[in-house]
Amino acid sequence: MTIELIVIGKTDSKEIAALVELYARRVNHYCRFAVTSLPDVRNTKNMTVRQQRTAEGEAILRQLADGDYVTLLDERGEEYRSVEFALWLQKRLNSGVKRLVLVIGGPYGFSDEVYARANGRLSLSRMTFSHQIVRAIFAEQIYRAFTILNNEPYHHE
Repeated sequence: MTIELIVIGKTDSKEIAALVELYARRVNHYCRFAVTSLPDVRNTKNMTVRQQRTAEGEAILRQLADGDYVTLLDERGEEYRSVEFALWLQKRLNSGVKRLVLVIGGPYGFSDEVYARANGRLSLSRMTFSHQIVRAIFAEQIYRAFTILNNEPYHHE
């Protein structure tokens, strides 16, 4: 299986980008893992929130194939402890999905079309995090999930 993390915009922080890269390399020991950064929507000052979500949504939908299992990181998504998330990931691995696509949207969430296309939603917390730091946190959680599934001494219960 391939796991692809799709994000909107570049990471301004070299430190955060380095963390994402570190965990991406680690996850690649278990499966193919890629991070795809889509460009920020331009001229947002002249756009409504809905128009911005629609433009971002169109860019996201262009990245998706018919057989992809798409999960959105969304504040209204399902919350899991790390072990529970590892089991969620194991179910996706066992289901025969060829590509698991995890999407971190822009600051205003997702368009209705992206919500309609998604197979599910995950939430990291009820707290709000910057979209940049979420990339590093979520990449680490994917790595942690694989170490849990492989009984490696990274996660402590």
